[in-house]
Amino acid sequence: MISFLTGELRNIHKESSSIELDVAGVGYEIVLPVFILDSLLNSSLDIGQKLTLEIYFHSTERAPKPLLVGFFNQLEKRFFLKIIQVEGIGPLKAVSALIFPVSVIAQAIENEDSTILNQMPGIGSRAAQKMIATLKGKLMEIIAELGSSSPSSGQDYNIRDSVLEILVGLGFKESDALIKINQVIKENSEISENVEDIIREIFKSTKEN
Repeated sequence: MISFLTGELRNIHKESSSIELDVAGVGYEIVLPVFILDSLLNSSLDIGQKLTLEIYFHSTERAPKPLLVGFFNQLEKRFFLKIIQVEGIGPLKAVSALIFPVSVIAQAIENEDSTILNQMPGIGSRAAQKMIATLKGKLMEIIAELGSSSPSSGQDYNIRDSVLEILVGLGFKESDALIKINQVIKENSEISENVEDIIREIFKSTKEN
């Protein structure tokens, strides 16, 4: 069983949301939840630099090869373990569905906000309701830890959170703001590191609609 890995970042594969990590000369292919890959891409970490990831190891008789899922910390890993307890959401679906930070998804579940959950790839209205029914009331410890922990450079969603705070301050509903932020970043990946550009694009798209 692999619980964590430390090695040099060798490659980043955006299309498969995965990285290659060189650990003492052995290459590991590690799949990352989308929000973690985005955070990694927005960080100052370069190819060849050292990286430590918490690992979820998944292997079944039907799978052709083991699956390694990477996280920056234990809290993210614990949250992932909660998500895959939901009926119909296995490790692979969870990896692609987790486009929002842990704080956003956890609060959406506790608030029964299916609008946000429905924006997650592969999570329709039925899966969103299952997430709420299965996990509501079971995430308070994680939410409390998120509230008491200080963000780590390059491992949080500072840009997205800053834009969200500004939009909510301007009168946007949080769920609507998150949808617009995600849409703009998805369609304009080159502006994902600039708060002003993201807000400008959001207001531009709002006027066009």
